[in-house]
Amino acid sequence: MEYFKKVLSLFLRVSISLLLLYFLFRQVEIDALAEIIRGADKPLLFLAFLVFFFCHAFCLFRWEMLLRALKIRLPLKRVIISFSGGAFFSLFLPSTIGGDLMRSVDLAAHTKKPKEIIATVLLDRLSGFVGLVVLCLLSLAFGWELLKDRSVFLSLGLITAVLSAILIVLFNKSVYGIVNRLLHSPDSGKIRQLIKSLHDEIHIFRHHKRVIINNLLLSVVIQAISPLTVYIIALSLGIKVSIVYFFIFVPIIGAITLLPISIGGLGLRDATMIFFFAKAGLGKDISFAISLLNFFIILMWGVIGGFIYVLTIRHRRIQHHKAP
Repeated sequence: MEYFKKVLSLFLRVSISLLLLYFLFRQVEIDALAEIIRGADKPLLFLAFLVFFFCHAFCLFRWEMLLRALKIRLPLKRVIISFSGGAFFSLFLPSTIGGDLMRSVDLAAHTKKPKEIIATVLLDRLSGFVGLVVLCLLSLAFGWELLKDRSVFLSLGLITAVLSAILIVLFNKSVYGIVNRLLHSPDSGKIRQLIKSLHDEIHIFRHHKRVIINNLLLSVVIQAISPLTVYIIALSLGIKVSIVYFFIFVPIIGAITLLPISIGGLGLRDATMIFFFAKAGLGKDISFAISLLNFFIILMWGVIGGFIYVLTIRHRRIQHHKAP
């Protein structure tokens, strides 16, 4: 039964991605879309490709910072391998959560410290979410006069509310206790256990406040790289609109694509890109082209990560046998 549920879940996510892409391709002229992409400024696209590298590099450093805080001493090469595998598998698994699961399993098996590894991955993802919301709020403050749209405010308000609820439940003992008691029923066993596990694992870092603060600051920098990459892609297509739109919309789009309802955010990312950038005056074909080029850059770095992961299989096996 469990296997059937997993297969059904995967089928539904693939179906959602394919249906969204089918719908989007029906909304645009494919020839015009191809012409827009072919006409992109190649040096600017290459610049966007290089800029996105820093997103991966800083994310790697952020995770490695958390590992060191828990005294998990690993060669940088080993962390790069696991991180690269996560980047690759996130292309095909539900949102970025699939990549997080993969690197958790990979390093947990190697270090024999599953609880600590999972704690680093969870806090890494949570700090990224915090950085995303902070960046979006700061950008909206600067671009308040540029954009006064109810759907944007509602989207940001919902994302902020979800983040606030997660932080309160995980870090406030009183609220955590109340939620735990409310979920004390036979039907909520899995949910209660999940919240308990998250609470326990995150609290491993309660004595590492400086590390958490540095992690959050770095997360804001990381989250700023993605809209900058998308902005450079837009410039490569000859689009010149205020960069503030990108710093408001791209984080919101990133938060939506975290939902595990598609494969690697495919289709969902494109649909939300078209929806939000219409508010900046961009047509569907242009927004779709920007989204596809952005995905191509993500895909290329993911494939590079996949090569790193596959070509080091023998190294990982040797290291696994040597691990204490």
